[in-house]
Amino acid sequence: MGSWRTHARNSALAAGILGLATLTAAPASAAGSANAAGSANAAGSANAAGSATSARPAATPVVSPITEFSKCPGQNAEIEQAVDPARGYVYEEWMGCNNRIGFATSTDGGRHFGPPVVLADSAGAWDPAVAVAPNGTVYAAFMNSTKHHIFPVVEASFNHGKTFPRIRKVVARQLDNWGDRDFIAVGPTGTVYLTWDYGPSLKDVTYLCSKTGSCAFNTGDLNVVLQKSTDGGRTWSRMVHVSPGFPASGGDSAPLLVEPDGRIYLEYQGYHMTSRTKFTMTVAHSFATSSANGGRTWTRPVRIGPSRLSMSKGEWWIDGDISADAAGNLYVTWDTQSGGRDVGWLSYSTDHGKHWSAPVRVTPDTDKATHIVQVAGGRRGIAYVGWLADNSARGYALYLRPFSIHKGWLSAPVRVSRSYGNKAVWPGDTFGISVEPGGQTAASGALGQVVVSWGSGVGGKQAISQDRAAVVTFSSR
Repeated sequence: MGSWRTHARNSALAAGILGLATLTAAPASAAGSANAAGSANAAGSANAAGSATSARPAATPVVSPITEFSKCPGQNAEIEQAVDPARGYVYEEWMGCNNRIGFATSTDGGRHFGPPVVLADSAGAWDPAVAVAPNGTVYAAFMNSTKHHIFPVVEASFNHGKTFPRIRKVVARQLDNWGDRDFIAVGPTGTVYLTWDYGPSLKDVTYLCSKTGSCAFNTGDLNVVLQKSTDGGRTWSRMVHVSPGFPASGGDSAPLLVEPDGRIYLEYQGYHMTSRTKFTMTVAHSFATSSANGGRTWTRPVRIGPSRLSMSKGEWWIDGDISADAAGNLYVTWDTQSGGRDVGWLSYSTDHGKHWSAPVRVTPDTDKATHIVQVAGGRRGIAYVGWLADNSARGYALYLRPFSIHKGWLSAPVRVSRSYGNKAVWPGDTFGISVEPGGQTAASGALGQVVVSWGSGVGGKQAISQDRAAVVTFSSR
């Protein structure tokens, strides 16, 4: 999942492509009675679509000037973003720079960026991920491969992204393994946590590829695994199997977060395995799980949303995101392909992931368009939901909307990108979204600011993708 377009990658890297997975778990219970907005949006019906667009706006958005920061040759897309709330830095990592991994730093909250840095050992790499430690150390990760291994690489910077002198390849013992989409997070004591998609056998993975996107999995020995480092990324623990059913759990793509008390939460796609010998699978659902002991053991995965809302095998983008607000309320976003429609969803938990609300519909359009949906938690009870979509005939655009657990949607959808991106140009499988430094502790009367970043091919038929960023300010009336 999240690979570069297949024509831009050599055959040795063809394994590092988009992934969707399989799993069966107990349905989640609704988190009490969802608020009126949540209940109205729960079913994915025509009424739900209407509710998603008819909320009375309570916040007025202002979008800053847009900054293009990927000043590297070639296609630039697939952005991951992190914010250092203590020091005010915004970091962006992406695929590009002549088929390498680029990195840029903003010292003013995402309004301007310094020149790009090309990460070492990233030729042919894919799937960037970035996180910041409490002491300011920046960790930039990505996937790469050699003849007999596919593995994450984790690099550390001690000068706010100017250089990355510490480089570690997190290589599995198994020869000819398969690997894909990494995510990274840092705990309150500096422990670094890394999830990635792992399979013992590369030859068991086959793909379904889009003409204008990435590739999805047709078959495979897919699993979500976690490794950690307690010494700043110098050494890494052995794998812990997170998605149940190793070596063919059907799990992939597991963004994670670590709360101030050290508890780890992650969300992943789980595809239903129809054969654990032929590694065949059908549709997927979104699952959440957590660990209270540093990732050694995990709670039984809870399915988010009803079984009838599922992801298809052909979904080529990275589906699923997880975040938390200042009070520890959890938010998950994902999108489904059911009944001939692609719809983005939001669900939240107020009891540490034990129960989840009925799904709240995010995307207002009724069609089969791509919807890449992500979320960032703000102050208590508030989340910001963004989606990159090509539902418009004019191409890709990035949208943003604030949500309240108690009041529902706080504004109409805001189109952040002023220009549309060419539908035929891959924009990446992710985009960046973070609450501005200090945003989680903003006064209750102010919603605060969100920094977003995205890739798109602006400029007609000959356009190539470039990465842009903007800051969106929501002011309560």
